[in-house]
Amino acid sequence: MKLKAIDHIGIAVHSVDAVKETYRKAFDLEPAFEEVVEDQKVRIVAFAIGGTRLEYMEPTAADSPISKFLEKKGEGLHHVAIAVDDVRNVLEHLKAAGFPLIDEAPRIGAEGKQIAFLHPKGFHKVLFELTSGE
Repeated sequence: MKLKAIDHIGIAVHSVDAVKETYRKAFDLEPAFEEVVEDQKVRIVAFAIGGTRLEYMEPTAADSPISKFLEKKGEGLHHVAIAVDDVRNVLEHLKAAGFPLIDEAPRIGAEGKQIAFLHPKGFHKVLFELTSGE
């Protein structure tokens, strides 16, 4: 099992359009990519900074996990994504070691990457996402 890098930091917001305007004004920076992930009911705008990205997520439906997060906690840090060699292998290792998982198997996330979320109860209240990083 190899942890390769911090792939991105996920941030929940009410409006990715407002975030895009902020980055244009403050840093003259345009998004590295924009995407709607239907399965997760989110619209994503990502900014590349160094070797990682800041991914801002706006809910596209009232029952989106991000809608629920925003209602409970407001805008802010949602998760930290770690690129790994093999998402399925890491999940199997963590499950065998007794760590709580949100996803028992990888699913497809932004940019078509395999992803899986780890429950914050097992990681000192931090929601981690594993990603294929490819």
